[in-house]
Amino acid sequence: MKFFVRTFGCQMNENDSEHIAGILARSGAEKAARPEDADVIIVNTCAVREKSEEKLYSYLGRLSGLKKKRDVLIGVAGCVAQIHRDGLFRKKPFVDFVVGPDNYLEIPAIVGKAAAGRCVETGRVGDWREFGSRETLRESPTTAFVTVMEGCDNFCAYCVVPFSRGREKFRPLPSVLGEVRDLAGAGYKEIQFLGQNVNAYRDTETGRAFADLLDEACAVPGLEWVRFVTSHPKMFGEDIIQAMARNPKVCRALHLPLQSGSSAVLERMNRGYTRDEYLALAGRLQAALPGLLLSTDIIVGFPGESEEDFEATCDVLRRVRFAGLFSFRYSPRPLTAAARMADDVPLETKRRRLVALQALQKTIQLETNASFVGRELRVLCLEKSPKGGGRLAGRTEGNLVVNFPAPEDLIGRFTTVRITGCGPYSLHGELA
Repeated sequence: MKFFVRTFGCQMNENDSEHIAGILARSGAEKAARPEDADVIIVNTCAVREKSEEKLYSYLGRLSGLKKKRDVLIGVAGCVAQIHRDGLFRKKPFVDFVVGPDNYLEIPAIVGKAAAGRCVETGRVGDWREFGSRETLRESPTTAFVTVMEGCDNFCAYCVVPFSRGREKFRPLPSVLGEVRDLAGAGYKEIQFLGQNVNAYRDTETGRAFADLLDEACAVPGLEWVRFVTSHPKMFGEDIIQAMARNPKVCRALHLPLQSGSSAVLERMNRGYTRDEYLALAGRLQAALPGLLLSTDIIVGFPGESEEDFEATCDVLRRVRFAGLFSFRYSPRPLTAAARMADDVPLETKRRRLVALQALQKTIQLETNASFVGRELRVLCLEKSPKGGGRLAGRTEGNLVVNFPAPEDLIGRFTTVRITGCGPYSLHGELA
């Protein structure tokens, strides 16, 4: 049997797809390069934003044509599968099976059941279910995801994660560190710890916290860079800042979602911090970690957002000067508290604000990137550059993309690149 996995969503979804692929491969299946070559196609989904669901349904529509031509099983996995379950069959009746995030270990059996008729597996599991390195078919030989927790207990008003992923559950610390050692022994240079609220991590056996995990991971020989995502500002304690400061292996790059620069909007979002508290945290981080590059998430057009609220968000961008921004128009998500609020910001206003926000951020990023021109930066070479021309693409410690001419045998290795120019979204340079 050949399988193909298509992923929509965040790094957690990407890592889940690697788990799914590994579980199927260990059962004797073979990974196909294209959906056209597969006997089973699994679409792994994200439900965080309406646009993600729209992409899923569009892609499924394209797969329906493939199914008309030959016998192929089509499954939907992940967050949309968990939220909508049987509704997926009503929308897309050619779908054969639906599987939620807590049921991936059963995927080989689910595929077998689906061959005889429709199958839904979206049951919840209260405790951590271990995958580990052996059940993971990784896309990269250089950088690896390591999931340390799943779910979220925060119930931000706009967020579907507590309903799609469930409540927080934590992976045992020995299991996490065992995977980190395995990866370092296999030659991986960089790991990225994953969790919907990664800085809430604690080992349920010992009570050791995320700062302890950073210390332990950085002590693993062979590993050179450690990253983590996503952090909640209200839980970013001084212990984590100090762990980052004393461990040079922890990259000086941090994703710290803001969502809004207005305290009034943040309160309606149930974020648990104010504008001033976020700015103070960003200031402490930048003081303790010289050279730190921050990135963030912003939602525009949340219910009740005024022009003054939006300007407050733009003001935070000017003050913090984020190196990267993921920005979105608000869209109601099922089951959330915000879905019961009046969606009272007109669509055209949301669009205008998003364009203005992105234009401001583009200017900030161009100025930030220009500050690196003429400097020599350490770069982890990841792949051939999509820009072509014999160039490679890599990332700096600060998570900036660099394109530069270099031989392909540098992929998977560190090198030093002299930055010769930039755009708002990447740097370019030459080997130093």
